[in-house]
Amino acid sequence: MAGGAGGTGGAGGVRLPRSFYDRPALDVARDLIGKVLVHTRGSVVTSGVIVEVEAYRGESDAACHAACGPTPRNAPLYGLPGFSYVYLNYGIHCLVNAVVEPEGSPAAVLIRALEPLEGIAIMRRRRGRPARGRRAAPRGLPDHALCRGPGNLTCAMGITLAENRLDLLGDRLSVQDRGLDPGTVDWSPRIGIRVATGHPWRASVRGHPAVSGPRATAARPTRSAPASAARAARCSC
Repeated sequence: MAGGAGGTGGAGGVRLPRSFYDRPALDVARDLIGKVLVHTRGSVVTSGVIVEVEAYRGESDAACHAACGPTPRNAPLYGLPGFSYVYLNYGIHCLVNAVVEPEGSPAAVLIRALEPLEGIAIMRRRRGRPARGRRAAPRGLPDHALCRGPGNLTCAMGITLAENRLDLLGDRLSVQDRGLDPGTVDWSPRIGIRVATGHPWRASVRGHPAVSGPRATAARPTRSAPASAARAARCSC
């Protein structure tokens, strides 16, 4: 990805301010593409350019954890924007989200894939370790596959439930603007869910090898509130 004229470029970018997240979920999702997710554990830093995300928009979105209403698990969604929401999916994979929209309006953007930047060697070691429900990644895995898919991303980055509710403006887990131009951004339906599958609320970099799942494009979603949807009969709150 090329450096944009308006940014700093390279390591040491500017952390995104709270106001970046305090906006409609679809706007934040689009603008997260090309930003850099950074995780620091002790002296180890891993980072990658965000190339795929999905928006989840409130209690009327049957695929959002807030579809069940407030629970202890989804409490971060109702909190201040710009905090992390990390949860365990199917008892195996941790998934990392950025909480967006004003406090009390539950919404988040799931980070689905990265183009690795820093700490690639440690990412490869982490992916090479078998874990409960997860096979070790094959040797010789290309760099772009290390963070392809939200579960692989957190494994490679070392993001666990310990990173839930972190302030993304802090030092441990953050999103930075490094002035990178991601190229063309496409919209398509969200994947890996069983309800509300028709909304084109997945944003991804066109043609990028780290993007997971189908790459069919869709029109840019509207900024208006989503149409009312029935709550999921079996939600994952």
